Amino acid sequence: MRSIVTVIGKDTVGIIANVCAILAENGVNILDISQTVLQDYFTMIMIVDTSAATVSFSELSDILKKDGEERGLTIRIQREDIFEAMHRI
Repeated sequence: MRSIVTVIGKDTVGIIANVCAILAENGVNILDISQTVLQDYFTMIMIVDTSAATVSFSELSDILKKDGEERGLTIRIQREDIFEAMHRI
């Protein structure tokens, strides 16, 4: 199942490495990634494949959210179909 991961927050060293490590530790494959820094703010969107994840989608969401809170970031994961439905005009 494809999902969308978004990360937003103040730019600091290691954000990409940390998020990628969490995904890898939980069996999630990164299919595509785009990131930028807008002034002092880091933004990233990733398309990932969660079909081989070693934890449930809900657990993965909680892990990412908790890590983001500890680092002062907002990290969310959504199933691709829900993400597309929410952003359709």
